[in-house]
Amino acid sequence: MKNGMIECSVCRSRLVSPSAKTVSRAYDRHRSKISSKHRALNVFLVVGDCILVGFQPILVFMSKVDGKFEFSPISVNFLTEIAKVLFAIVMLLLQARRQKVGEKPLLSVSTFVQAARNNVLLAVPALLYAINNYLKFIMQLYFNPATVKMLSNLKVLVIAVLLKIIMRRRFSMIQWEALALLLIGISVNQMRSLPEGTTALGLPVATGAYLYTLIFVTVPSLASVYNEYALKSQYDTSIYLQNLFLYGYGAIFNFLGIVATAVVKGPSSFDILHGHSKATMLLIFNNAAQGILSSFFFKYADTILKKYSSTVATIFTGIASAAMFGHTLTINFILGISIVFISMHQFFSPLSKVKDEEQNGKLEVMDIQDDHRLKDSSFINMAAGANEEATHHVGSDERQPLLPT
Repeated sequence: MKNGMIECSVCRSRLVSPSAKTVSRAYDRHRSKISSKHRALNVFLVVGDCILVGFQPILVFMSKVDGKFEFSPISVNFLTEIAKVLFAIVMLLLQARRQKVGEKPLLSVSTFVQAARNNVLLAVPALLYAINNYLKFIMQLYFNPATVKMLSNLKVLVIAVLLKIIMRRRFSMIQWEALALLLIGISVNQMRSLPEGTTALGLPVATGAYLYTLIFVTVPSLASVYNEYALKSQYDTSIYLQNLFLYGYGAIFNFLGIVATAVVKGPSSFDILHGHSKATMLLIFNNAAQGILSSFFFKYADTILKKYSSTVATIFTGIASAAMFGHTLTINFILGISIVFISMHQFFSPLSKVKDEEQNGKLEVMDIQDDHRLKDSSFINMAAGANEEATHHVGSDERQPLLPT
């Protein structure tokens, strides 16, 4: 894009770049006209995400020995990124083999270099994800799995605000109220859930919990919104090629974290396989599958849908942790999760989109009114020109008819 113009890569024609409001309005219309195939994809993404996200806190809890991690959490994140890179390479090779004659080759050096330049923004969410993945383990040291899931649902409100600021996404008043209900449900679940007498980083547990929660909510929310923006801004690029860059950046950042840990704690901590078990291998596989599925959410669906699908996994996490580890399902949890489900139903209800559609209608009416004003102005100009011609003294030749009589 140069000087506010977009150039087509095929015919080299140029068009005026659309504004953020135009893109937001187009997204609203697209969202209201989703095909059955797209709905099936959304259902598959939600179901898969619920299973993977529901199991993740349980696997992290199973990985602890005497309440601590024998392995380095950064090594788990590094191995997860390596697994995702290998998956992206395999899928990219399969996609390249299915290319038709005449299409631009995916595996050419020029295509790779151009895609790397266009998708350099993916380094930002990769760094934020590297920080967030480490925070997930820290949160597990001070909260049970169901509580971690409920706290992570706070990301929905932060993501909605960031979507409105960064991507100019619009939400109706009913949807904002649904997000407020979500916060209430989380607060109800959190009542009296902090263990007494525990400390974190030398701070009282309440202060440490709030500090971790603030970082735990803000960093991944910004990463998700920026990831959606980066993936959709280069929509024509293969998602597997974009994932290769995203996971490659993530592997680099996590490797730098391993090196920094080795410098601080000594060379013995450089062993990335130290302390791993079957539970950690399952955790790596789960995290890799969850990250791959998230990229499809961000490119082909919506960040809000991704976070609400993670909310659905909360009830599964709570019941599974109670069955496997004996964690008590309190009345606060039951009431909180009920409010969360009411919030989700309200947010995605057709009634919540009525006002939004009315706004679109008003915008369209304004566009039509603008067109009428242009027509009226042109009519006035024509009338003014007619008046000038009426006052013009014509000669005898000009009075002759244009057609023979």
